[in-house]
Amino acid sequence: MSTNPYAIRVEYLDVNGNKVATDQEGYIQNMDEWSEAFAVALAEKEGLVLTKDHWEVIYYIKAYYEEHRVQAQVRDMIKHFKNIWGPERGNNRYLHDIFPKGGPQKQGNRLAGIRRTKGEH
Repeated sequence: MSTNPYAIRVEYLDVNGNKVATDQEGYIQNMDEWSEAFAVALAEKEGLVLTKDHWEVIYYIKAYYEEHRVQAQVRDMIKHFKNIWGPERGNNRYLHDIFPKGGPQKQGNRLAGIRRTKGEH
């Protein structure tokens, strides 16, 4: 398993009867084990019900990572979603409202199966 070198300890999330390794904050350890079911299970654990808007952000984060091999900056997310959703929802406040446990860059990355990076706190 390719684990996250920044994890302090490994925990396991039950995803449809399978145990998926995460770090102590819920970041996936092996990004290849991500699935929509993982996102749903982690969201449930974090008290979040995923909506269409959540999924759009999750898939944006995944696509951005696939293309750039780094996490998306919040300002890039805001610019992208402002163009798609308009200024009422395409803003920092809305993104943090729908991802209340760390905003789109933390909670969104966890749900999208993007591992925690060294610089995150």
